[in-house]
Amino acid sequence: MFDSVTLKSWLAENEEFLIGARIQKIQQPTRREFLLTFRNRGDVRKLYININPQFFHLCFVSKENEKKRFIEIPSKPPMFCMLLRKYLENSLVAKVVQPEYERILEFYIETYNELSEKIYLCLAIELMGKHSNVILYNHDTNLILGCAHNVGAEKSREREMAGGLPYVYPKRQNDFWYVSADSISNIKGEVNSNIDNYFANLICTDKFIKLKDSYAHSVEKHLKKVCNSLDKLLKQFVISNDYDKFRLYADLIIANIYDNTDFSKEICVYDYENNKQISIPLDAALTLKENAVKYYNMYNKTKVSSKKQAEQIDRFNQEKIYLEQLLYSINNAVNMDDLNFISQEIEPDKKQLKTVKTLNLPKEIKGENYVIYIGRNNKQNDYIVSKLSKSDDLWFHTRDCAGSHVLLRSDIKDEKLISMCAKLAKEYSLGVDSSKVGIIYTFAKYLKKPPKSKLGYVTYSHEKEIIV
Repeated sequence: MFDSVTLKSWLAENEEFLIGARIQKIQQPTRREFLLTFRNRGDVRKLYININPQFFHLCFVSKENEKKRFIEIPSKPPMFCMLLRKYLENSLVAKVVQPEYERILEFYIETYNELSEKIYLCLAIELMGKHSNVILYNHDTNLILGCAHNVGAEKSREREMAGGLPYVYPKRQNDFWYVSADSISNIKGEVNSNIDNYFANLICTDKFIKLKDSYAHSVEKHLKKVCNSLDKLLKQFVISNDYDKFRLYADLIIANIYDNTDFSKEICVYDYENNKQISIPLDAALTLKENAVKYYNMYNKTKVSSKKQAEQIDRFNQEKIYLEQLLYSINNAVNMDDLNFISQEIEPDKKQLKTVKTLNLPKEIKGENYVIYIGRNNKQNDYIVSKLSKSDDLWFHTRDCAGSHVLLRSDIKDEKLISMCAKLAKEYSLGVDSSKVGIIYTFAKYLKKPPKSKLGYVTYSHEKEIIV
């Protein structure tokens, strides 16, 4: 918990550096995050301020924890950031004060106005849960120049916050508001490092969980649409795939045209292909010949339609398999790097975070005379098939179930190794908790990646199956 005692300890630890420091750079990555670069006596530090009600705190952030927080600077800074830059950049910190027992830190800045007159501004950082805010006001006039977020009369009758209004301290609260039993100041070690590490891990975990849920929801929504479209297509395909019946009806009408009369509702004929008597429904407004032409037209139309539907069904099946695999990768992601590897599949226009490693290689298991590669997402699965696999390598995958591509490279492919790879294919799949799962395997030379197919999608032949 970031309480007034923690803030007091932090200030005592860093006051010497802050007094006389120059503010070199001001950035505002998000509405509730600020990054101020201070320089003093050749030392440069970044002050990170977070006024999110869940993570309100401030500290000098290390490079490692800056990456953990995934701080991305927007190309267009917010208006409040522009205001801070106008008044504070290249200014000197005259003193830093914490009002007694308050979770407020005041930076008194020595600067000059348009008439080159020395003035003192105050940057007040209020770290008070949902009431957290950053306020810049003129110390001489006590008038607010701007706030991170304004507070109107509808939100607070006692303390409005907006440009042009006088700055007043918050009303005194109960003692527990200022001091907490689980205060970060109780942790041994440097106060700044404790704050930085604690909140960096907290923010990283929160962002990971929210992004993972967001990705899963997005893919599940898309998968549901694909499954619904596929079901409708399959029902239509069953109907339209019966096009040979229309050709047969037309042939039988022509064969029996002279034995029946025109403008009938139906005719009874012998079906020589299936050796039985059948009744063919007719349009009573048409002649027998016209009915035959009608059935030939229906045959040609449904035959073309059936072919197109078969192509659509194949495309939707590929999409379904791909999305199931993508959802499996999301649910099995353990850190932000894992999610960032698959982020462009979900958000094609989004740039990958700079913090992620450039190499995205499959997992390797090495033995005395073998190497096993396991893909953890569609990119790695595609890499295994397209780049790593050699013709005599064995490829493993669960049947009709999303999972990792497993590749075995070994001169000796005995039953023991095959069984081990089959178990790994089950372990890294949605069927991990099932009592029995079918694992197919074949040589890599029998794998084929269809043109324009989805990432990680392959067809195979000459396969064998093991039940694990």
